[in-house]
Amino acid sequence: MLVWILLLLLILVIFGFGFTMQVLWYVAAVLLVLWIIGFFRRGRGRTRSRR
Repeated sequence: MLVWILLLLLILVIFGFGFTMQVLWYVAAVLLVLWIIGFFRRGRGRTRSRR
């Protein structure tokens, strides 16, 4: 019985880790897009206000 409980806990931990990694990939992709948008917006703003 203890072996089944440990196996179930191991499966839940692996599933949770996989789900967390998937969510982190989505978060990283969103942050990358926001960073690129900010980079281009800031870059264009500097070229217009250059003296």
